[in-house]
Amino acid sequence: MQRRTLPRLSPFALALLAAACSTPPPAPVRPPRPSYDLVAAIRAAGAREQSVIDVNPLRDPGVASLQDAAQADERAGRYADAAAKLDQALRLGPDSPELLQDRAELAVRLKDYAAAEKLAHRSWELGPRLGPLCARNWQTIVEMRLQADDEAGAATARKWVQQCHVAGVPRY
Repeated sequence: MQRRTLPRLSPFALALLAAACSTPPPAPVRPPRPSYDLVAAIRAAGAREQSVIDVNPLRDPGVASLQDAAQADERAGRYADAAAKLDQALRLGPDSPELLQDRAELAVRLKDYAAAEKLAHRSWELGPRLGPLCARNWQTIVEMRLQADDEAGAATARKWVQQCHVAGVPRY
């Protein structure tokens, strides 16, 4: 019986052979986003804002009835109907910061994150830039940046949320 010998391989060839036989490392798995109600987080930011400044302009009766109907639709889970009512209200008052923010929150419910961020920013541009509405504007942007995996953008927006607060004069 004849004995066969294997050819001698260089260390480089052995390394290549070992690399060819090994399995590639698994792709990094992105941790799932925590599941929470984005709109509730946005509205909570406004509710937490106990600033000295809270601007509440008078509401046009026609716009107010559309806003109320949109809120009822939203509570019932009819987000598209609510958005349509707010779109109609925005035709009557296109520069209303409150309407723009309400519509941004419905865009979040409809998972139209790009529109939500744009509407919230427009609301901030036209609004008081202080107080609860400001906090809702910037919290919307925080949440949209997080949805886009933009941690740096979310961190910047969080700083803006904090700038919405105006402390009162201490009274003793």
